[in-house]
Amino acid sequence: MNQLFGERFKSARLLNGFSLQGLADALGNKVTKQALHKYEKGEVVPDSEKLSLLSDALNVRPDYFFRPMAVELGPIEYRKLKRMPAKEEQRIIEQTREYLSRYLELEELLGVKYEFKDPLNDFPVIREFKQIDEAALELRKAWNLGLGPIFNIPELLEDKHIKVVEIDAEISFDGLQTKVNGNIPVIAYNRNIADKLDRVRFTLLHELGHLLLKFDPQLTENQREKLCHQFAGAMLLPEQTIREELGAHRNRLSVTELGHIKSQYGISMQALVYRANLLNIVNDNYKNQFFNMMKQMGWRTEEPTVYVGVEKATRFDQLLYRAIAEELISISKGAALKNMKLSDFRSQSLVM
Repeated sequence: MNQLFGERFKSARLLNGFSLQGLADALGNKVTKQALHKYEKGEVVPDSEKLSLLSDALNVRPDYFFRPMAVELGPIEYRKLKRMPAKEEQRIIEQTREYLSRYLELEELLGVKYEFKDPLNDFPVIREFKQIDEAALELRKAWNLGLGPIFNIPELLEDKHIKVVEIDAEISFDGLQTKVNGNIPVIAYNRNIADKLDRVRFTLLHELGHLLLKFDPQLTENQREKLCHQFAGAMLLPEQTIREELGAHRNRLSVTELGHIKSQYGISMQALVYRANLLNIVNDNYKNQFFNMMKQMGWRTEEPTVYVGVEKATRFDQLLYRAIAEELISISKGAALKNMKLSDFRSQSLVM
């Protein structure tokens, strides 16, 4: 019990980005750094009063500390995380592990288990851009997506048995992908970019590229990143579709025209022009002029057209309320799996 508490306590501390001294300070030194160190080493388990203080400071329920976490993350690939402090990296990883531990426990309680089938498992090793469009078309075909817009990408990925995790992270972090317990694919993205849904969509599909595509080992990391960018663009707007929207060749594009396409397909205007350039619809000179114009207008971060849609995975909540409705778990257990206070969870839950 002591060892389990120590492991869970450390996980909660890292999840919140605290050092031992930082946590002691947040507790008003009602618990010393030395005592916290003993908790983490599994030498001592705090009494109920101290446990309540720790729960409040770490934003977890008391039973969090005694719930086993059977989650082993595989190698993690992510964008931009390398430039972050180690503390922030640990916090992101612990958030991923903690959410997945609750998710997998819920699936186990319901007796549901799904095996992910990789539609691109037999696709050749990626060496060049041309293969990216072929891979995107093959995936769209396997998932019966046609050539039109894709709605609610998080929900699509979850329907295909890829776990989608929202992470609370610094705005410079976009996403990561890994596999849990050897064979469960996971894609995480930053919830703090959720006000830019086109960025969420692009990030998820970029990470999907890392997850599914096999790259030539001679490619550099930067080359792989570019190819995953191109994969995201190809998934959002297949070649046939973008040519139907823009034509075979253009000398100029209208910002209003691009805004309409963005509104329909959920791809940023910048990613759209970048893709049009890759497909030789517009030349390099026009692409450069366009990006210079976007910079001068202050549109590189806030484009003049906003994509409005729904990009939210709901499978976890659906399973949770199913388990409560079927009386497989109590309301209290549901609150624990949702990592909410019982009173808060009860107030937003309605089970007939």
